[in-house]
Amino acid sequence: MGRFRNKKNRVIVKSGVKNNQQLPTVDQVTGKKIPQTMVFSRNKGKRLPPLLRQLEFDLRKVMLPYTALKLKEKKRNTLKDFVNVAGPMGVTHFLMLSKALNPYLRVAKTPQGPTLTFKIHQYSLAVDVAQSQLRPRCPPDLFKNSPLLVLSGFGTQEEHMRLTSTVFQNMFPTIDVNTVKLSLCQRIVLLSYNKETKLIEFRHYSIRLQPVGVSRRIRKIVQNRQLPDLSTLQDVSDFVTRAGYGSESEADDEAATVNLVNDLGRVNRASTKSAVKLQEIGPRMTLELTKIEEGLCTGEVMFSIHGKDGDEGDGKEEEEEEDDSEGGEGEEEEETDEEEEVE
Repeated sequence: MGRFRNKKNRVIVKSGVKNNQQLPTVDQVTGKKIPQTMVFSRNKGKRLPPLLRQLEFDLRKVMLPYTALKLKEKKRNTLKDFVNVAGPMGVTHFLMLSKALNPYLRVAKTPQGPTLTFKIHQYSLAVDVAQSQLRPRCPPDLFKNSPLLVLSGFGTQEEHMRLTSTVFQNMFPTIDVNTVKLSLCQRIVLLSYNKETKLIEFRHYSIRLQPVGVSRRIRKIVQNRQLPDLSTLQDVSDFVTRAGYGSESEADDEAATVNLVNDLGRVNRASTKSAVKLQEIGPRMTLELTKIEEGLCTGEVMFSIHGKDGDEGDGKEEEEEEDDSEGGEGEEEEETDEEEEVE
């Protein structure tokens, strides 16, 4: 992404991609432009609480590389400012976090909508997920390619859920399972809808392949190309057959194994079985769809959990935390040139 400047209300957008890395801009499957997103907060001139600001940064990492990882915004920036920036930069979707009595996430298609409003019931940050794991895995090159999208439970006849699944599908590049390179498939975004509770579980995983029947010790030798310390052993076979080999080898689960058509890395070879492992990298969220508007944060209400004309309960709360698209500064907004950046 480039850079846009305005003397009064500046929205500075910097891509999270290095200058020497050129990303494709056209989807090879559909022939259309690859969707790009912008993640920011709309909180009536107030800054988000620290935990929600970290969640905002985590969501930007989820949408990499087709998003602005370091998005600078002023507290007096209005939604109109972001719309003006989105057009020249090819941004197709907005993800907007806000906080009233409860945190909310709005997903909008630019420039004319629709807008989906989700109430965030629970969330965990990526750092919390990593701290709960014995061996967290998040290599730097994990975010060089877009994640795969997996939808579960969205096969319903409800019109608002079909629209929701379509919006989510259009946020990510399309893949062709026959021609896609396995080395580009390193992450998965899972959205699971529960028809009974009406809640959507958001999960973010990394994908890794491990050869079946090979212990962790052997894999480390091949991957790292470093000889282990054998000074305490009588023979090299003791290193392979020593106690603990069976517990460290991967389970041969047929449902989780695949046959590779080409080599992938130094360990996973073609025509051999490899186990598919998913490891959560966060963030995770529990979402509830509360409203769908026809336009960009405005227009006819196409769906509401309180009915199209209902304004009770959470409906009022949503109205309180929304910003007018024309702008207008909040009462507590400070006139300052300080810029907000999540490092």
